[in-house]
Amino acid sequence: MKIRALTLGFVSVATLLGAAVPQGAMAQGLRPSGSAQAPRLSPNVTLPANTNGRPVTRAADFIVAVVNSEPITNNDVQIRMERVRAQAQAQGAALPPENLLAKETLERLIMEKIQIQNAKEFGLKVDDFAVSQAVKSVAQQNKIDEDEMIRRLAKDGITKEQFRSELRNQMLIQRLRERDVEARVKVSELDIDQYLREQRSAAGNAAVASNAELNLGHILVAVPEGASAEAVEAQRVKAQGLVDSIRDGKDFFAVARESSNAADAAQGGLMGLRTADRYPELFVTATQKAAVGSVVGPVRSPAGFHILKVVDRTMTGVPSVAVQAHVRHILLRIGAQLPEEQAAERLEDYRRRIASGQATFESLAREYSQDGSAQGGGDLGWAGPGRFVPEFEQAVAGLQPGQISGPVLSRFGMHLIQLIDRREVKLSQREQREMIRDVVREKKLEEAYSTWQQETRSRAYVEYREPPQ
Repeated sequence: MKIRALTLGFVSVATLLGAAVPQGAMAQGLRPSGSAQAPRLSPNVTLPANTNGRPVTRAADFIVAVVNSEPITNNDVQIRMERVRAQAQAQGAALPPENLLAKETLERLIMEKIQIQNAKEFGLKVDDFAVSQAVKSVAQQNKIDEDEMIRRLAKDGITKEQFRSELRNQMLIQRLRERDVEARVKVSELDIDQYLREQRSAAGNAAVASNAELNLGHILVAVPEGASAEAVEAQRVKAQGLVDSIRDGKDFFAVARESSNAADAAQGGLMGLRTADRYPELFVTATQKAAVGSVVGPVRSPAGFHILKVVDRTMTGVPSVAVQAHVRHILLRIGAQLPEEQAAERLEDYRRRIASGQATFESLAREYSQDGSAQGGGDLGWAGPGRFVPEFEQAVAGLQPGQISGPVLSRFGMHLIQLIDRREVKLSQREQREMIRDVVREKKLEEAYSTWQQETRSRAYVEYREPPQ
């Protein structure tokens, strides 16, 4: 079985902003209105197919590039390529030719090496607690416990220490991106107006179909590679059963969280509003005649059986509906007086007191939360995807109504989060403009990030090495 990648929030482009939160607008955990959000990183921990404990045989290793005196080896490239292949297979995606894949993989490793070096020069760090929290998130996404996940990783030749080191490096890169890219991007009301004019102009064009945007919900019932006809049929029957339960009234997003094998299961399978050309062609074809709100499937691909819900479709780039979450939280700020481990222990104690009936979430928030929302019992109101910072949002996505998270570390401190409820709502004009703000921000961020990468790359010394003869 493959271990799916930890998603630190990145889907391709961040999920769109929902309704603005009416109270506690500057609450820590919320993304401040108008603030930029750096491209979210998804650590490359998707692994090759299980080798049943047999080590992968590799040729003699050699250096293929030197980055500021640090080497990248051929084995580094081959290992990453195996993971790229595994992820593509799991998602049913096509890969470029082998020589091009090798070149792209090496360039990505070079950029990662440069960014990690820069992060360390700036004194950025990722503490052990944050890494442990990320490990738990990977296990939760794969619906297995940590010990079992570590055993499966070991079968594929990756030790626990290597796994933690990779996560630490990817989180370090994310913090560098937030530090260097986020401050570059501002979105004005004029930017929003310009975006709307462009979209309306495109909607009047004969090529309007290529500008259509979709927001799909997705459930995957995976079929293992090389599965027998009987096993394939069993998975088809399972998928059809899920479709039947949804059409009988069960919430699509709850079914996705419970049963989907896709990497976006923790987010209820919600893939976010994006242009049709950024979805798999199979998904676009299957849903092109389906009405908003309808469910399609099961649809077969090499990865398995897909169930799709048309959450929204727009020809102007302005979403009309969003899935919102109503949450409350308790925030403890991290510092010399309160290290991460101690803050986590306090929040775990609060969680136990709530579970035993000794206290309510609201009363503990009023007494202990170091946030502007404390007076209201930690209530952050209704918020759509993209309104919270990635770590906070990921925790919310994994909760059922009424559930309380474990301690969650973000840039603001340590949180205890309770999901009160979810709802699918039609957005007001003001709420639509706030969602468009995030769309425009993402576009600007992609441009700023690309520029930042080029600048970072140009300042580094990179020497390519020819393979030994």
